[in-house]
Amino acid sequence: MPHLAVDGTSLYYEVSGAGETIAFSHGLLWCTELFAPQIAALRDRYRCLVWDHRGQGQSASDHRNCIGLELVWQDAVAMLERVGNGPVHFVGLSMGGFVAMRMAARRPDLVRSLILIETSADPEPIENLRRYRLLTTVTRLLGPRAVRRRVGPIMLGKTILGDPARAADVERFTEIMTSRRDGWRAVNGVIDRAGVHDELARIKVPTLVIVGEEDVATPPAKAERIAAAIAGARLVRIPRAGHSSPVEQPAAVTAAIEQFLAR
Repeated sequence: MPHLAVDGTSLYYEVSGAGETIAFSHGLLWCTELFAPQIAALRDRYRCLVWDHRGQGQSASDHRNCIGLELVWQDAVAMLERVGNGPVHFVGLSMGGFVAMRMAARRPDLVRSLILIETSADPEPIENLRRYRLLTTVTRLLGPRAVRRRVGPIMLGKTILGDPARAADVERFTEIMTSRRDGWRAVNGVIDRAGVHDELARIKVPTLVIVGEEDVATPPAKAERIAAAIAGARLVRIPRAGHSSPVEQPAAVTAAIEQFLAR
């Protein structure tokens, strides 16, 4: 299992396939598994690079109470510089999208194209802060299982949550998202992030914005705002998907990515 030593920590990563590199940057509480369906479909034509952010998935822990987005972005720069193999097609979901937008705006030499999924260019809405900080406190004191019932409705859409045939998927996904007791450190970084909307005009690479129509964490209006700010950006809405569309509606997300890359 390869790890990359970066600024006092160790990042787990996977590389598969050959060709132009697609880099996948996962969302908060997730890990490399978020993009498993897309990597399985694309690695016969592309070189797929995916990693776990600092303090998440199989990457090492971190001593900070708040793993800030600027640090996570710097980790991603190191990953692309050392493992990216040239400019990449950068795919980022939610927290991964926060990283992706910074990358495309600040290090255009590392980005060939940009795919943003269920994300926002704005700071966390004030109305969410109290609830999220409470969940973080409970997690810190009692462990992540104490908030499992709260995580699902934020991270998944109503369609998958209400489908008895996918109950096992919901169980597995929520287990992944509540597997690390120290995940609250990364949550603090997302809650306290700065917005980057004023940087979007600097993004010049081809851009696709994808959003689940049932996303409550970063609703479709957030995606529309991003697409309007990046010249030439295309917007695709995924029906029956929430904040984790790559696993909720994997075929639809993969098709949108394939069509975009083919252009």
